[in-house]
Amino acid sequence: MDNEYQDIAPYSDEEVARVLSRLARNPFLPVVSKFFFPDEPFDTLRKLLKDIRTIDQFQEVVMYKVVAAVIERSTSGFSCDGLENIRRDGGFLAVSNHRDIILDPALVQWTLYANKLPFTEICVGSNLLEGNRMVSDLLRSNRMIKVIRGISARELYLSSQLLSRYIRDTVTSGRSAVWIAQKEGRTKDGRDMTEQGLLKMFDMSGSGDFLEDFDALHITPMSISYEYEPCDIRKARELLISRSRKYVKKRMEDTHSIMSGIKQWKGGVHLNIDKPLTRGEIELASACSRNDRYQTIRRTLDLRIIRGYKLWKTNYMGYDLMNGSGKYRGIYSEAELEAFKDYTERKLDKVERSLDRDELRKIFWQIYGNPVAAREEDLE
Repeated sequence: MDNEYQDIAPYSDEEVARVLSRLARNPFLPVVSKFFFPDEPFDTLRKLLKDIRTIDQFQEVVMYKVVAAVIERSTSGFSCDGLENIRRDGGFLAVSNHRDIILDPALVQWTLYANKLPFTEICVGSNLLEGNRMVSDLLRSNRMIKVIRGISARELYLSSQLLSRYIRDTVTSGRSAVWIAQKEGRTKDGRDMTEQGLLKMFDMSGSGDFLEDFDALHITPMSISYEYEPCDIRKARELLISRSRKYVKKRMEDTHSIMSGIKQWKGGVHLNIDKPLTRGEIELASACSRNDRYQTIRRTLDLRIIRGYKLWKTNYMGYDLMNGSGKYRGIYSEAELEAFKDYTERKLDKVERSLDRDELRKIFWQIYGNPVAAREEDLE
């Protein structure tokens, strides 16, 4: 590994063995172990960690079991399609929508391992590494590439250049695939949209030939959808507060969101893996002016991700409720609609009463309904 990447690259095998040995002594570990393995002794996770010597071993011995436990305890089932679109003979860049801080990439890794495919490295914001040593150690042992947040414009530019070079080197060398979210932070309003700045970051390390540079990354769109959105009421609350003032996260809020997303009932979960962007699609973009090139690639990615997103009954009910219509009434029953309304009210009861309940309810339904609206716009 080039020394220039040492501050953002995942832990090495040597580092993982040392870090996980330390983590095995964490006094909070038995609580975590009991959550994931309720029928096993308190020291189950500690024993697993003490014997880990490599990153691959950590994935196979610990993370696969942990994610399997999450699927079993908090979902009604996990499904995936498009595995045939994974490049088995080289690296690729997975660009995914982002609904849950940890579960999105964790489910991708679990799927790859279950199907005997190589793991990816994962781009994760540095904000998740602050304030909780255990979370930081687990993430960096889990093939995490550190994406620096909260820095000046000049620092951000230099950091983006470094990240761009690392991603390109990793993918084009065939050393590993890389997973990255299509925008900074989770989608909170149900609208999955790619940040144009992300595409410019990819291009920073290129040779200057737009077509060849983007084609070499084998950009593979991914869409993950949850029947019940992880942290749905937290997202609605943040969006409502943000309308009147800058939303400031409390200390450890990201950690709490991680745990909430893991524990919350999610119903069905689906992952779609689309075909990599074709050379023809990139050629169309390269024929445009400089700014329009990125816009064209962005629109292509957005459409692929929107079309790959599995719509659940909760999405159709959210759409009809947010519009006061019965457009999709044939997809769900009256009993299911009443149950979803009850679910909404139970969630609203979890936040402070000082917030406008009517507005909060509208935002909550939009989180579920907007994926349907996005699909309708795609079909127009």
